[in-house]
Amino acid sequence: MGRVTDSTRIRTVRVRDGKLYAGRKGDHVAVEEPLDIRLNGQQLSLTMRTPGNDVELIHGFLHAEGLIRDREDVAEARYCDGAVVDAGSGFAQNTYNVMDFTTTRPQLLPQVARAFTTTSACGVCGAESIDAVRQKSRYTLLQSWVADPHVILRAARELSDQQAVFARTGGVHAAALVDLEGNLLVVREDVGRHNAVDKVIGWALLEDRLPLRDCFLLVSSRASFEIVQKACMAGIPLVACVSAASSLAVETAREFGQTLVGFTRAREDGDGRMNLYTHPERLDLSAAEG
Repeated sequence: MGRVTDSTRIRTVRVRDGKLYAGRKGDHVAVEEPLDIRLNGQQLSLTMRTPGNDVELIHGFLHAEGLIRDREDVAEARYCDGAVVDAGSGFAQNTYNVMDFTTTRPQLLPQVARAFTTTSACGVCGAESIDAVRQKSRYTLLQSWVADPHVILRAARELSDQQAVFARTGGVHAAALVDLEGNLLVVREDVGRHNAVDKVIGWALLEDRLPLRDCFLLVSSRASFEIVQKACMAGIPLVACVSAASSLAVETAREFGQTLVGFTRAREDGDGRMNLYTHPERLDLSAAEG
């Protein structure tokens, strides 16, 4: 398995009291490597990710795309020989950057040519994106519980404490599944925020926890359409992010009855703030002033 972090030499530039200073030092950077995802021997997708928890990542990705429903849909997951050839033997080496999933349903074989759900970077209209989620999702987002805002803020503080790779590099996102008491069930980090979400949902799928109706998703990034879409597919009723939400993320969350929380900022003293974009009824605001 590849490294999660790497070291490099950098030049530092600082300005103090109007004077310019330059120096050199060692620094840690997050590793970013390609992962060639193959389904039943055929190339399906290529994603850039931080190595680690690749099995979870691909399970989450395939579930978000509607290609698998349960862990039983996957018969085998294995790393394959990569494109790097050993100079001595002439044989392909296992670079741990190519992984093939064999499914138990043969009808998935022609799925390689299908069009994947389009993200906000591709310019697709909102109606088409929401329709794609509606067609694939198996779960209804239930209004069966109300969360205490203090629980969300406490979870956001704890997530910061558990971002080991970010603390070392400052270059990765994190995602966590949190129960209604504020316990972080699983935390994953990755250079791609959508990969981090795939990893935690893949973990839940492998643990037979879907649908995730009794917990919420917490991400250390902005909320894009793809994150809301993945959460809807997994039955997650509430998504909280530390940054802003995109317009299509808000529209999608509103359409599917999902509570979307942005700018979730927690302080060490227990105070904090958040913005509620959609369905505020899932947060207990009975004691709120103003």
